[in-house]
Amino acid sequence: MSLAYGVLRDGGVCARAGDRVVDLSELDPVFAGTSLNAFIERGPAFREEVGSRLGEGREVDSPELAMPFEVGDYVDFYSSLHHATNVGRMFRQDADPLLPNWRHLPVAYHGRAGTVVPSGTPVKRPEGQRGPGDFGPTGALDFELEAGFVIGVPSRRGEPVPVERALDHVFGMVLVNDWSARDIQRWEYRPLGPFLAKSFATSVSHWVVPLPELEDLRVDADPQDPQPLPYLREQPWAYDIALEIELNGAVIARTNTRHLYWSIAQQIAHLTSNGASLRVGDLLATGTISGPEREQRGSLQELSWAGQEPIDLPDGSVRRFLEDGDEVVMRGEPLGEVHGRVEPAG
Repeated sequence: MSLAYGVLRDGGVCARAGDRVVDLSELDPVFAGTSLNAFIERGPAFREEVGSRLGEGREVDSPELAMPFEVGDYVDFYSSLHHATNVGRMFRQDADPLLPNWRHLPVAYHGRAGTVVPSGTPVKRPEGQRGPGDFGPTGALDFELEAGFVIGVPSRRGEPVPVERALDHVFGMVLVNDWSARDIQRWEYRPLGPFLAKSFATSVSHWVVPLPELEDLRVDADPQDPQPLPYLREQPWAYDIALEIELNGAVIARTNTRHLYWSIAQQIAHLTSNGASLRVGDLLATGTISGPEREQRGSLQELSWAGQEPIDLPDGSVRRFLEDGDEVVMRGEPLGEVHGRVEPAG
């Protein structure tokens, strides 16, 4: 029976235990708020106590859920080898698909915490510069299937977090859809990387699954080559969580979190290696999760190969990128799902 925590739309922390949803708001004042942050800050011992008292909560039928936590900082990594390789092959055809640093460190960029939204929030097609003298709605709107980790224990500024203790700082895991405007991204990303192409919306699932609930899903991963520097060095591992992407009711891709090259522990160790600190509620996303096969690709850009190989949908339509009205649903148990519908620009 998997355990996860969320927030009811009318306020109050709730727990999902198997098929049951329990309102915890009357158990302790910490559960009366509109986010999980105060609960997370109470630490692991309090969470264990709560787990033993779930029977005291009021069961809720058909709960309506809200944003589960207040996001501190948001960092999006680039940790899937197959995704990074696919992107390199599309846009650097005459060079090595992987940039020289990729196998040496977890590449990332800082996103915009204020536009992280809960599952079900409509996403308006963004506008921006698509090229020289060209401003307007993106014609290449995309999704990115990712996992996200919510920080539960802060770290001190100036004190790096060792890789072997990094998981002590993680509260739990969510699903993430990092919406992306590819034409805006292609024009703006050099030399500093993604900016407006990513900052308009990032969707997260309603449920946060505590890390101990995922322990049985840990598996060994392939050796990393070259061997990471000592501050990133650990026995390679990943979570074995099957994921799928549904577009307008049709499953168009299936992948797995075990395809990630860099672990969340390595991501944290690298993020803090210069003394940067962690805060409760920080969201660390993995980047797009893609496997080695075409049907395992975690973005529409990869599935359609930058629009050159449109994918067919059961209704007879084809997609290079997302159209207005499209509904994207991502699933992965025990994380639940994250979904969103594209609304027109304007």
